[in-house]
Amino acid sequence: MRICFTIILALATNMLWAQTSPNKAHEKAIQEISQKEKQYGAMAKQIWNYAEVGYQEVKSSALLQEQLKKEGFNVQAGVAEIPTAFTATFGEGKPVIGILGEFDALPGLSQDSVPVKKAIGGIAGHACGHHLFGVASMASAIAVKNWLVQSGHKGTIRFYGTPAEEGGAGKIYMVRAGLFNDVDVVLHWHPGDGNSANPSSSLANKSAKFRFHGISAHAAGAPERGRSALDGVEVMNYAVNMMREHVPSASRIHYVITNGGKAPNVVPDFAEVYYTVRHPSRQYVTSIWERVQKAAQGAALATGTTVDEEVISGVHELLPNDVLAQIMHSNLKSVGGVKYTPEEVKFAEQISTSEGMGIREIASAAQVEPLSNEGGGGGGSTDVGDVSWAVPTVGLRTATWVPGTPAHSWQAVAAGGMSIGRKGMMVAAKTLAMTAIDLFQNEKVIADAKTEFEKRRGANFKYNALIGDRKPALNYRD
Repeated sequence: MRICFTIILALATNMLWAQTSPNKAHEKAIQEISQKEKQYGAMAKQIWNYAEVGYQEVKSSALLQEQLKKEGFNVQAGVAEIPTAFTATFGEGKPVIGILGEFDALPGLSQDSVPVKKAIGGIAGHACGHHLFGVASMASAIAVKNWLVQSGHKGTIRFYGTPAEEGGAGKIYMVRAGLFNDVDVVLHWHPGDGNSANPSSSLANKSAKFRFHGISAHAAGAPERGRSALDGVEVMNYAVNMMREHVPSASRIHYVITNGGKAPNVVPDFAEVYYTVRHPSRQYVTSIWERVQKAAQGAALATGTTVDEEVISGVHELLPNDVLAQIMHSNLKSVGGVKYTPEEVKFAEQISTSEGMGIREIASAAQVEPLSNEGGGGGGSTDVGDVSWAVPTVGLRTATWVPGTPAHSWQAVAAGGMSIGRKGMMVAAKTLAMTAIDLFQNEKVIADAKTEFEKRRGANFKYNALIGDRKPALNYRD
């Protein structure tokens, strides 16, 4: 099957190179986005300051919606039974090009935009750069809208405001609600410490909160009358930790005890543990998950407690698309990477020596990595995966962080809150806009992308959300 994809990619490359080289439409979009850099940078910093966690991004979502309304988009708020989810549509007819935008922060990780660890007293921080993600995607959608108006070209551009990517899987509910049914191609991006547009995959995952219920008692005066819910959690954790030796090596299993009781002299009658299982294939995730469930049931039986489970999230792995990746990569090369000022180099040099940073040349932020279509997966998961099984999807990463920065770190928050983050955001906005314009100009590309999409997905594919039929977990961060 890889041979077929390679042939398609080779044909597409010959046909598309002229399309993706700089042209007047590209130049105008780049110019427009560049002229609004201060405005977009201020919006991103505003969302950075809001730092709202999943499904609670009221201010962040409203800010993006307000700007899109001003630009003439038809905004539909509260879609898919999620108050902070929305769509913003401009134009009519085919093709329909969608652009994803995220805006949720992570709990903890409050950090100033300085190269030393310094909390600013918040309850969350943008350690995955979603404040940049949403604004860059919005900027590209606006630039494409203006091109549609000025050129008179037919078609529809649609921005998707997608909340709670970090564990809440907001896009799954949007896919399940049919909000992508009429879309031809979806574009997205993500902050990172380098610039690339490889057609790679990701890890599928599933997560849930296991809640154990026991009997409280005085831990010294009448311990025999108690049944510890915390014991249930700990026995479950022990069983799962023993299981790690007997799962595929690419698997990842994480947990945190979110409630372990209130006082050591009281046998806790309630305890909760929050689990996530990952693997490059959702089939393996499902298989491993069944074993985790059995560990929970066995732990309850062993400790005389009961347990219930609330599924919080479950995402598919990303489905790559070589045809689309080639266009995205060509446009990224045309835009180029992130060039640092002397002040930014000084910031990067200082933060590079902090604990947890990887070893990578600072100058690599200005480079675009060669295109690789090996199809390997990364170490993270994303609900973009579910979108990619519903419609041909392509993405890129740009250097919004100092090279060597791990995601979900204070260093990512720091760089994302200053000029380095803004510059990477602008690279993404320009690349997305150029790629969308290319797709509007050449529907043959869309047809080729759909052909590859159908081959990769398989004739018998039927979408089944790993979350089942549950409603959005709007309080999962509570």
